[in-house]
Amino acid sequence: MAARISKDSFEQEVLKSELPVIVDFYSDSCIPCKQLSPILGDIEDDYEDKIKVFKVNVNFDEELAEQYEVLASPTLVFFKDGKEVDRIRGLVKKQELSEHVEKML
Repeated sequence: MAARISKDSFEQEVLKSELPVIVDFYSDSCIPCKQLSPILGDIEDDYEDKIKVFKVNVNFDEELAEQYEVLASPTLVFFKDGKEVDRIRGLVKKQELSEHVEKML
């Protein structure tokens, strides 16, 4: 399961990561966010040791959500070498998410 991070650990865990990272900007009250969670868990298992997956709660870390211009939950932001390389808004199927991960690798 993806670990929750905050602005305090974002730079170290995401921007300085040697592996590509998916950051799930979510809200606890968001139904599509809850539906996306097991899909992200599967992706994390499928790409173990190739990517990292983290979650940022937009209600508690508004500053990060604003910084990355997250306007809707869920929003997945893909980072590679400390830079945003891709983004998905809304609920996606596992296959579509896998295609985005493959493109990032």
